[in-house]
Amino acid sequence: MTGLVYKSTGSWYTVKANNGTFYECRIKGKFRIKGIRSTNPVAVGDIVDFKIEATGDDVDAVITNIHERKNYIIRKSVNLSKQVHIIASNIDTLFLLVTIDNPPTTTSFIDRFLVTAEAYGINAILVFNKIDTFDSAAEDEQLYLQYIYSRIGYTCLKVSSTEGKGIEKLKEAMKGKVSMFSGHSGVGKSTLVNALQPSLSLKTKAISEQHSQGQHTTTFAEMYDLDFDAKIIDTPGIRGFGVVDMEKDELGDYFPEFFAIKDQCKFNNCLHKEEPYCAVKDALDEDEIAWSRYRSYIQILEGDDENYRTDIYGDGKNNDQ
Repeated sequence: MTGLVYKSTGSWYTVKANNGTFYECRIKGKFRIKGIRSTNPVAVGDIVDFKIEATGDDVDAVITNIHERKNYIIRKSVNLSKQVHIIASNIDTLFLLVTIDNPPTTTSFIDRFLVTAEAYGINAILVFNKIDTFDSAAEDEQLYLQYIYSRIGYTCLKVSSTEGKGIEKLKEAMKGKVSMFSGHSGVGKSTLVNALQPSLSLKTKAISEQHSQGQHTTTFAEMYDLDFDAKIIDTPGIRGFGVVDMEKDELGDYFPEFFAIKDQCKFNNCLHKEEPYCAVKDALDEDEIAWSRYRSYIQILEGDDENYRTDIYGDGKNNDQ
């Protein structure tokens, strides 16, 4: 039988078969995905083959094969620098929820996520949430960020889960697709999913410390069918996002505004750092490229992982509302 993985808890996997029936499956032995050292062999969004096995009175569903993934999104495993965790696979659109404050979403975090989406061939859309809470300063900041990212080709949406603003535009962007919501704890992912389909009644509670600490960070994602012909993968909050296994000479290609002008650099292997006659640095000087984007590029290029691991929830304000 063939089905789609809707939930993964690390040992059991909820699979929806092609006939619409859900099965609780396990895996037998170890799956080794070529080229990926992952803490989780099976991820939400995977298409899998499974079989029913009967042992005495017990009936088990066992996953026997994982179909090739068209894409996946990953992050570094905490304290396991050589391993990664696959958050989800076979995603059509990644919606990155951004909040100006409560909690703040940094441009460094946004850029790392967008770079990874570009590298793995996933369409990304920025969703500025909680617009009903904006004061004039927050509104100015949001408009500035929207300017930065829209001019390099990213779609930006503005929503308010509590007041229903922008929900219809968001639904339109999700129709017929497998979408994933992600962002820091507290940006309102579950509340937004509830606004899209209230019948789901996803819990909106604080992310406990065990979800963010320890060797094997718990990041259980889950897929839901929505009644407007869409699927959504809801993910727990991610405190930081580490770019994984990216060659330095490829990194600039995942910044669309760098890629567009790199052929104007004098050297075809230009890293846009110290080389002379660099089109990217010239564009930076002319304010045609945002300094925040270039700063993120340099941080990633130099392997500066401190920023993305910074704990911005030290005050305990990490409710996902």
